Amino acid sequence: MFKIKNTTFVYLSALMLVLFYNITFFEQVAKVYPLKGMNILYVFSIGLVLYALIVFLLNLVNTKYTIKPVLIIVFLISSAVAYTMDTFHVVINDIMIQNVMETDIGEASDLLTLKVVIYFLVLGVLPSILVILAKVEYGSFKKELISRIKVFVLSLLVIFLTILAFSKFYTSFFREHKPLRYYTNPTYYIYSIGKYIHRKYILKPIPFKHLGLDVKIQSTTKKPKLVIMVVGEAARAADFELNGYKRDTNPNLIKLKDLINFGNVYSCGTETAVSVPCMFSRLSRSDYKDAKAKAMDTVIDILDHAKVNLLWKDNNSDSKGVATRIKNYIDVKNLKDPKYCENGECYDMILLKGVQEFVDSHKGDIFIVLHQKGSHGPAYYKRVPKSFYKFKPVCKSNQLEKCTKKEIKNAYDNTILYTDYFLSQVINFLKKNSKTHATAMLYMADHGESLGENGIYLHSMPYFIAPDYQKHIGAMMWLSNDFKKYRNELKKRKDEEFSQDNLFDSILGIMDVKTKVYDKKLDIFHNEGK
Repeated sequence: MFKIKNTTFVYLSALMLVLFYNITFFEQVAKVYPLKGMNILYVFSIGLVLYALIVFLLNLVNTKYTIKPVLIIVFLISSAVAYTMDTFHVVINDIMIQNVMETDIGEASDLLTLKVVIYFLVLGVLPSILVILAKVEYGSFKKELISRIKVFVLSLLVIFLTILAFSKFYTSFFREHKPLRYYTNPTYYIYSIGKYIHRKYILKPIPFKHLGLDVKIQSTTKKPKLVIMVVGEAARAADFELNGYKRDTNPNLIKLKDLINFGNVYSCGTETAVSVPCMFSRLSRSDYKDAKAKAMDTVIDILDHAKVNLLWKDNNSDSKGVATRIKNYIDVKNLKDPKYCENGECYDMILLKGVQEFVDSHKGDIFIVLHQKGSHGPAYYKRVPKSFYKFKPVCKSNQLEKCTKKEIKNAYDNTILYTDYFLSQVINFLKKNSKTHATAMLYMADHGESLGENGIYLHSMPYFIAPDYQKHIGAMMWLSNDFKKYRNELKKRKDEEFSQDNLFDSILGIMDVKTKVYDKKLDIFHNEGK
C-alpha cells in the first residue's frame, strides 16, 4: 500500500482520465482545430477545462467511504467506453445505454475481442488495483470541509477563467461544435446514464393508450391477403445494386420486373432500439419518445384488433416491444437447426421455416413480420454462410481495426448479397401462395451503417450529426397481380423521399384496415403523391 492525500488522489485520477481515456475526443477536436498556431493553445485549454470539470465531479464523492468504489466503477466503465470510441468512433449517449441494456448475449459477444480485454485490463483493472492499494489520507472534518470548498472553488475558477481568457474561441466552440462534447469520457456517458435512468425509471409511467379499436376491414381483394413485412438490420441504401451501387449485390432482385425499389428512404433513428418501435408506431420521428411509444398500440396491435392473423419471427435481439402483445411471437436466433445454424447463431433463411404451416393453418388475412439479423456488425462475416463469400478477401474478425477497409466492405457487401437471396426466397414463397392469397412483400431496414467513412464504424450516432450512411436505408416491395392497381403508380413514385413515418399507414392501407388513426397522406398505397 502507499499513502496519498485525498485531494492529490482526486487530481491524479482526473489527470489520468483526461490523458488516457479521451483519445477519441482530442482526435475529434483536432479535426476541427488542426494542431498549429493558436489552435495548440485552444486545444490545451479544452483539456484544462475538461480536467477541472472531472476534478469538480470527483470532489463531490471525495469521502473515505465513497471515493474508492466510485473511482473503481468509473475506471472500469471508462475503459470499455474508451475502447468503443477509440475503435468505432461512436458516441455513448442515452440511446446507446438503452441499446446496451436491451442487447442479448449473442450480440454482445461480437464485441468481445483481445483488444477490448487489453483496454479493460490496462485502463480498467490496473487503475482499480492502484485505487485499492492506495491508503488515502483524510484530516479532521473541519479541515476536509475547507479543503473540499477550496477544490470546488479552484476547479470552477479554472473553468471560468479559461473560458473567459479565450471567450471568442469558446463562443464559437459551444455554438458551432456542440457535438464534440459527446466524446468526453467519463463526463458524457455519466450524463447519458443519468438521462437514461431518469427516462426509464423516474419519469411517471404514461397511461397506456389503445389505438384503432374502431377498426374495420373493407377488403379490395377477392382473395385473403398474405403480406410479409421483412425488417432489415443495418442495411444501408448505398450498398444496394438496386440503388446504383456498382457491385452486383442484388443479382436476384434486380431481375424481378414486379419489384419496386425505393431509393430515397430514411430511418427514424440510427439504432434498432429506436427505429424498430418508431417504424411501427403512430408517432413520427420528430415527436418519437421511447416511453410514449411503448405506452400506445402499434400498427401490429391494430391489425390484431382487426382479427388479422399475425406472426412475428425474430432472428434479431427482440421486437423492441412491438410484438409483446400478440400471440404468435417466435424467437429463432438460438435454435439448433443444422441446416440454418452454426457457431451459436442462425442465418436469416431460418425465418421462413414453418411459415407455410402457419399460412395453411389460418384462414383470413395474414400479416407476417420477419425480423432479420441482416447486416449486424461488427462480425459481418458471421451473418452469411461461406457459400456467400462472393466479395473477397473478407474481414473474418469482430476487431475491425485489424482489417483493411476493403475487407470490411467485402464482408458487409456479402451480407447485402445474402439479404438479396433471402428476399428473393420470400418472394418465391409468396408466389407459391398467390393462387389462394393476395400476396405482397414489404422490406425496410431499421437503420444504416458506417463502414469507416471519416473513421466512423457501425451506427448509433446522434441523428442530427449521424452520417447519411446511418440514416439512408434499403427499402422495397414486391406486389402480386392482386395488387397491380398500386404497381404502376408506385413505380412512378419510387424516387420520391419517404421515411419510416410512412410505414404505419401504409401497412393499414395495404391490409385495407379502416380506423380514425389512419392517415391517408402517409399511406404510399392510397396517396397519389406529388
